[in-house]
Amino acid sequence: MTKKSGQTFDDAATTNWRPFEGLPGVSFVSLAEPVPEGSIHRARLSQGTIIPPHTHPVDEYVFVVSGILETSGRRCEGGTFWITPANVRQGPHVAVTDTEILTIRLGAIGSFET
Repeated sequence: MTKKSGQTFDDAATTNWRPFEGLPGVSFVSLAEPVPEGSIHRARLSQGTIIPPHTHPVDEYVFVVSGILETSGRRCEGGTFWITPANVRQGPHVAVTDTEILTIRLGAIGSFET
């Protein structure tokens, strides 16, 4: 990753959302890649979307920006923040409503169960 000489901004109105390959109902935008294979990204989940159980080989930090998401049996509304330690199975994540999350993962994505 190259260093930028000034601030960069991502505005909601001009964000280029992309589908998350292999996860129907999920779109995302990468905000930064702070370490190799890591990401800070926003994700949108359409109501009814299910992200299957999975693990990441690094800690993951998630903030629910808006909507309602159930994860590991807990209902998380806008404003909820959680941390999942490396190699701890999480999910499924179920979008009860249209939901947006902000995720920080400082390493590889890991694998999703099918």
